[in-house]
Amino acid sequence: MMTFKQLEALYWIAELGSFALAAQKLHTSQSAVSKRVHELELAFDTALFDRTQRSARLTDKGEEMFMLAKGLLDQRNAAIEQFGRVEVIERRVRIGVTELTAMTWLPRWVELIQVHYPKVSLEPDVDSSVNLREKVLADELDLVIVPDAFADSRIPTRPVGQVESAWICKPGLVDASRRIRLHELAEHQMLLQGSRSGTGLLYDSWMKNLGVQPARPIVVHNLVALIGLTISGLGVAYLPRLAVGQMLADGALAQLDVAPALPVVPYVAMYKGEHRSSLLASVVMLAQECCDFSRMFQSD
Repeated sequence: MMTFKQLEALYWIAELGSFALAAQKLHTSQSAVSKRVHELELAFDTALFDRTQRSARLTDKGEEMFMLAKGLLDQRNAAIEQFGRVEVIERRVRIGVTELTAMTWLPRWVELIQVHYPKVSLEPDVDSSVNLREKVLADELDLVIVPDAFADSRIPTRPVGQVESAWICKPGLVDASRRIRLHELAEHQMLLQGSRSGTGLLYDSWMKNLGVQPARPIVVHNLVALIGLTISGLGVAYLPRLAVGQMLADGALAQLDVAPALPVVPYVAMYKGEHRSSLLASVVMLAQECCDFSRMFQSD
């Protein structure tokens, strides 16, 4: 997936002549800029910069990508300028998110939308993935951000980000000093997210495909409650690893080394095809820009 962050990194490196100056321009670290370029190179399986030179010099393919990046960034800026004008847009946008998004990058997303579209009235809804999907189909919501757990041609999707999960429990509940096979872990009491959760649907299907059936599952429909019950020692749960990183560092939770590892959960934006608009497309682009499940309650 090619993102505007990656294109901005390539554009400003080429314009300013160095990774360091590009990082300053984009208000981020040099390693973050390098990572974005590396991701772009991996996506297209081609080198964009000549690493044998001391300065940041584009390859031939890099020059082509630079021109593409310039065009796409100009189009994005033009769209933001056009639809950010007060006299152009004055309407409501009904957005739906899951708990995890609400607990991490939703504040940043809302702030960005308000900056670019001050006349837009936001109506947020926090609910389970299945409920959010049903509300889009019923025209109760314009746009939702959910795990990519549904195959429905009636609702187009656009990638937004992904979540890395891990098996986590209270320290000492399960031996964390060795690698554990998934079928062994399933003998312990598991705290699962259930069939209304997109993550729950994806991981339930994944475990069934591996022939693993949890022996003593407890379904918890609330993510905050799920984290609290895991801390209490009631069972083992799959949780967003980075989002609970501080709890792991503080020793309130322990991460287990389980094989096979949990697959990442892709998140997508969903909205009905007949309701596609430049405004919604831009709102989705802003979601792609700020999607970050690594920290709680982000505001900048």
